[in-house]
Amino acid sequence: MNITKDIKYIGVNDHEIDLFEGQYIVPNGMAYNSYAIVDEKIAIMDSVDAHFGQQWLNNIENALEGRKPDYLVVQHMEPDHSANIITFANAYPEAKIVSSAKAFQMMQNFFGTDFADRQLVVGEGSTLSLGQHTLTFVTAPMVHWPEVIVTYDDVDKVLFSADGFGKFGALDVEEDWACEARRYYIGIVGKYGAQVQALLKKAAALDIQTICPLHGPVLTENLGYYLDLYNTWSSYQPEEEGVVIAYTSVYGNTKKAVELLAEKLEARGCKVAVNDLARCDMAEAVEDAFRYSKIVLATTTYNADIFPFMKEFIHHLTERNFSNRTVALVENGTWAPLAAKVMKGMFEKSKNLSFTDTTVTIKSALNDASMAQIDALVNELCACVSCEEESAAAPAMKKYVCDICGWVYDEAAGDPANGIAPGTKFENLPEDFRCALCGVGKDHFAAE
Repeated sequence: MNITKDIKYIGVNDHEIDLFEGQYIVPNGMAYNSYAIVDEKIAIMDSVDAHFGQQWLNNIENALEGRKPDYLVVQHMEPDHSANIITFANAYPEAKIVSSAKAFQMMQNFFGTDFADRQLVVGEGSTLSLGQHTLTFVTAPMVHWPEVIVTYDDVDKVLFSADGFGKFGALDVEEDWACEARRYYIGIVGKYGAQVQALLKKAAALDIQTICPLHGPVLTENLGYYLDLYNTWSSYQPEEEGVVIAYTSVYGNTKKAVELLAEKLEARGCKVAVNDLARCDMAEAVEDAFRYSKIVLATTTYNADIFPFMKEFIHHLTERNFSNRTVALVENGTWAPLAAKVMKGMFEKSKNLSFTDTTVTIKSALNDASMAQIDALVNELCACVSCEEESAAAPAMKKYVCDICGWVYDEAAGDPANGIAPGTKFENLPEDFRCALCGVGKDHFAAE
């Protein structure tokens, strides 16, 4: 497959894998992407998983039609991308290995050699000429390992983005990009939002027309859409308004409360996603938590603590910097309910969380008192009818696109990370407003 006239796809699909990184369910498999840049000199961009070494070498041979590569560029040292460095080095003993200093240290750990006689160390702003094409290297530490670099080709305007903009799923399966890219990002990269923000700012200075990630499809159209999602995810802002309910239930009484709450929320027009943490894909539940603006946590008191699946779920949230959300708590306990206290305490280091005034306390089973608390919670989580009518009568919110980097200013969402409240009209933005990605002013924005 040709990405451009000179850039060829040489990666592989994996339909044998059941758990990526030992924990993420991947029903549609995985793609391990690798690329060949064919010029006066030839660069291979990253290797593939250990199980596909020979297939990858065959792909290289077929793509190069008798020529031999001059360089292997190693952007990321996770084994799904680096396992075949040795295989490549043995097959092409004259080729140089190009990577960051920290990556060569990791090669010593993985392979017992750092290829001292063949290494070409690159850092921020380093360049490598292949002839017509010049590669510029950009450091991306902790996106999501410390050694990571990304690479920009100035001729075809291609960004080789390492794990950035990747997703679960093999390339021979058609599926929605955002869903599996969101689950991939939140699960694997989500902790490192500040580092992703720093990389996005570097990328904004480049004229990017194609993004070639190490997982998932090559991105060639509407790049602003993908950049905007990455900006939202990495700034820990809700992607859309809605309520996710995550719950555990031992004998079904907490489940009944959750079902009643969900029914009442939906009747009021709220978008609701419900996850039974004992049965669902935990990564999907975590994805929902970061997607929506509000979350309800419902669980039982268990061993003077909380039910294990809920404890695991909250750990997943807090270790990924869960913030900028409204949180509601539902607890159940027959003689000493304390789940709400425990859950709230687990978020004590989290930032910009707003807890509802109402906490629903169930003592064994729903009764009039706890059902009244559910009604009160619904009133807090969903706008009242009059507010909905006012919202319907209000001017429609618009979106404005930056003509430099494609970042989208959404009036409904605002830009809270930079002090712009949701609902702020574009014409009401301060004069010193700047694009969150590339830093240009209002005059570079146009309505969608």
